Amino acid sequence: MTCPFCQLDSNIIIYSNDLALATYDLYPVNKGHILIIPKRHVADFFDTTLEEREAINELLEKCKELLGEKYRPDGFNVGINCGEAAGQTVFHVHVHLIPRFHGDMDNPRGGVRGVIPDKRIY
Repeated sequence: MTCPFCQLDSNIIIYSNDLALATYDLYPVNKGHILIIPKRHVADFFDTTLEEREAINELLEKCKELLGEKYRPDGFNVGINCGEAAGQTVFHVHVHLIPRFHGDMDNPRGGVRGVIPDKRIY
């Protein structure tokens, strides 16, 4: 199976550095949803190098600034799915940066805890 993140068209890349790149998610949860992806094909975040993590963090900051200027979100979710049991479907690390807006859901309490809906509200 071909990895979709190893073959990204260069014209859809928002930012890049030596080790990572950023692009808008093709299936966004909210307007402005961005993926930050290491250039090296690696399936699990915990298998990335310290340098790759620093490169990812650099792009997270740049993308947060971009989204702040473009959409003025009220908050963000940052998430990484590691493994099939965690919902990972593309086995090339990707970090989700999702802008959040007041009113985009009735009760956002619990945030990323919503990956298990019954555990979200506490």
